[in-house]
Amino acid sequence: MIRYFRSLCILFAVLLVSATHAAENDQTRANYQLGPGDKLSITVFKQDDLSGEYTINGSGRFAMPFIDGIQAGGLTIPELSDVIVSKLKPDYLLNPRVSIEVLNFRPYYIIGEIGSSGSYPFVEGISYLNAVAIAGGFSYRARKKYVMVKRSEDVEAEELKLQLNDFVRPGDIIRVTERLF
Repeated sequence: MIRYFRSLCILFAVLLVSATHAAENDQTRANYQLGPGDKLSITVFKQDDLSGEYTINGSGRFAMPFIDGIQAGGLTIPELSDVIVSKLKPDYLLNPRVSIEVLNFRPYYIIGEIGSSGSYPFVEGISYLNAVAIAGGFSYRARKKYVMVKRSEDVEAEELKLQLNDFVRPGDIIRVTERLF
């Protein structure tokens, strides 16, 4: 009976953590600001020639048929959807309905006291510890308690000191610092 209760408690805890993680991912995705390198699937319902895959360029823009130079950098997905609807509505379609999905997020970058600095494709739910492991692990001189992170959406902001179990965001620049001793 005690084993059954203990197993049930562990299962409940795992489900609670999974649900919390999924809710955090949904919130992050809703507030995600688009930027250079993001690949989008845009569907304009019943308009196959307007629907397609688009990549945001280095200046944060992309072009669709009939609409040149849409500024997407810094916008959330709902905001971009509203922009596209407003550009299509007056001249091309009476009641456009637009759906947007991010197919590929922009990469994150990792530098410092690790095996291999560089850019790596973003994977949703990856922690900073996982990012370090993907980059070849810590060097022998690395500080292994935290990482310094510069967020891509706030270029002016200072580096953040984040824990290894925090989650990477697309475009993050992660720096693993050197320990003193």
